Amino acid sequence: MTQVERPAVIGRLVVCGVGLIGGSFALALRRAGLVGEVIGIGRSEASLQRAQALGVIDGYTMAWAEALKGADFVLLAMPVGQADAVAARMAPHLEAHTLVTDAGSTKRDMIEAFYAHLGDHLDRVVPAHPIAGAERSGADAAFAELFDDRKVVLTPLAENTPAAIERVAAVWAACGAQIRRMSPQEHDRVFAAVSHLPHLLAFGLVHDLAGRANSEELFSYAASGFRDFTRIAGSHPEMWRDICLANRHALLAELDQYLGELAYLRALLIGNDGPALEALFAEAREARNRWADKAFPS
Repeated sequence: MTQVERPAVIGRLVVCGVGLIGGSFALALRRAGLVGEVIGIGRSEASLQRAQALGVIDGYTMAWAEALKGADFVLLAMPVGQADAVAARMAPHLEAHTLVTDAGSTKRDMIEAFYAHLGDHLDRVVPAHPIAGAERSGADAAFAELFDDRKVVLTPLAENTPAAIERVAAVWAACGAQIRRMSPQEHDRVFAAVSHLPHLLAFGLVHDLAGRANSEELFSYAASGFRDFTRIAGSHPEMWRDICLANRHALLAELDQYLGELAYLRALLIGNDGPALEALFAEAREARNRWADKAFPS
C-alpha cells in the first residue's frame, strides 16, 4: 500500500457524472474538509439539479468551458463508454494547473481517450479505479463513507509527474481509500476475472430465468442465496454494458476459462461422480473463506 500525506484543499472540484461514485467522492472530500466548491457536469440537467438539491454539489453546468474555469481537480466518473467524447470536449478548456483523475472500471479505453485528446496535459492526468460500489446508482445513492478502507488502484501514465501521482493518491486517500498501483494492462486482466465476469454471469442468470415461461414461479421461491448471488445484477445497465465492451478481450478470455470449468462440472454430474464434486466444492470453499477472512476480517 502506498503511504500518502494529507493533501491541500481543493478550491474548485469538478465532477463529471454525479452518481454513486462521483457523488460519494465529493461527499468524502467535504467530510475531510478538503474541498471548497464542487461543480457537477453531465448529460442530464435533471440529475444535476437533484445532486445540487441533495447538497452533493454546490452548482452545475452543461458547458465544459464554464466548469473548468479555475478548476483545481477533475474527477471523471461517467460511464466509460463516454470517455472519448468527454475528453474531446474538455480538452480545449483544461487549464495548465488542473489535475485530472477518473473512476473507470476499465483502463485501456480511458487511457486511449486521454492520449487521443489530452496529449498536452498528460503529465497531470492520472488514471484510477476505486474498488467500491453498490447496486444502486445516482446521486441519491451517494454517501461519504463509500471509499472507507476500500482499495483505489492508480494506473499511472509514463508521462505523469511524480507530484501529480502523489497529489491524486493523496486526494483518494483523503476519501478513506487504500492506494494501490498497477499497470493498465494488468488492471484490466485482473478485473475481468474478479469483477467483470461475475457481473456478466449475474446479469445472464437473471435474464435467463426472467425469460422462462414459469419465471414468476421461479422467482417466488428464490431466497437469500439467490439474492446474494444476483445482487450485482441490480447494477447500472449502461455502465456495465460499457465496461464489458471496453474490456471484452480480457473478459472473453475469462469467460472461456469459466466455460471450461462449467464443462468439467457438467461432466461430473453426468458421471454421478460425488467424490470429485465434493472435492471441488471443498477446494472452492477453502479458497473463498481464506479470501473472505483476509479481505473482511471480523
